[in-house]
Amino acid sequence: MSDTQTRLTRVAAARWRLAILLTAIQTIVYVGFILLIAFNKPLLATVLMPGLSLGIFLGVLVIISAWALILVYVKWTNDHYDRAVADSQLARREGR
Repeated sequence: MSDTQTRLTRVAAARWRLAILLTAIQTIVYVGFILLIAFNKPLLATVLMPGLSLGIFLGVLVIISAWALILVYVKWTNDHYDRAVADSQLARREGR
């Protein structure tokens, strides 16, 4: 296997590890929120300010965490994976 293929294989494996890690984080956040809904409704009914309960606030944070994790993934793939793929294609065109 050439050096370019080895690098591409490594960065693809790193992309999978990152995807699994981010998926696990989001799953823990979401399941934690659902478990709070299931087992501690009085806590989520706590009014933080008029018109805003803790449950609504945490629900918004779950959605924001999903967007934040998406941004982390997109930033990483743009900086690492896409660059490695482009380098690999360039090397193949140049015959390396």
